Amino acid sequence: MGLDLDYIDGQTPLDEDEKEGLLIKTIATRGELDEFEQQNIEQAVLWSLNRSFKAEAVFTEGFIRGLHKRMYNNVWAWAGEFRKTNKNIGVDKWQIPTDLRNLLDDSKFWYANNTYSPDELTIRFKHRLVSIHCFPNGNGRHSRLMADIVIEKIFKQPVYTWGAANLVKQGNSRMDYLNAIKAADKGDIQPLINFARA
Repeated sequence: MGLDLDYIDGQTPLDEDEKEGLLIKTIATRGELDEFEQQNIEQAVLWSLNRSFKAEAVFTEGFIRGLHKRMYNNVWAWAGEFRKTNKNIGVDKWQIPTDLRNLLDDSKFWYANNTYSPDELTIRFKHRLVSIHCFPNGNGRHSRLMADIVIEKIFKQPVYTWGAANLVKQGNSRMDYLNAIKAADKGDIQPLINFARA
């Protein structure tokens, strides 16, 4: 019996090879997977709570990969590793390192030059990070935790509420979130900022 997953709108399907990276072989359903992933994510959040981070440390490939690994290392063998296949979203797998480097360089510049308000810088960073789609799974949750770390640890402002809903489950909040992402894809970042603070 293998991992049989149903996908909702906006979720990126896993390839069979990626499913083989499941560390807990007894997981068979989406609900079980979500539960184990959430436990792992909560450990990563706890890790981040009592630490301080500087922009030059956060805006690095090592931090981005390391946070993903912390979020999923109890569930997936490939946690923290860039995806090796193309998906229904994101840049070509070969472009991940280059596009991520460009995002990190842009983010450091924006921060050093006060190009945007803290919310706009953070949400622009989050949006481009999820658009690159570095990892086989967990990109939305990872980019939201990255945004929370940036806004709280670098800018010393409250973390985002993200609509105060479970965005992994189908519902109105998830649709609002996906619509805000689509608006950002077209150049209008404000709906995503509003949703993050909703």
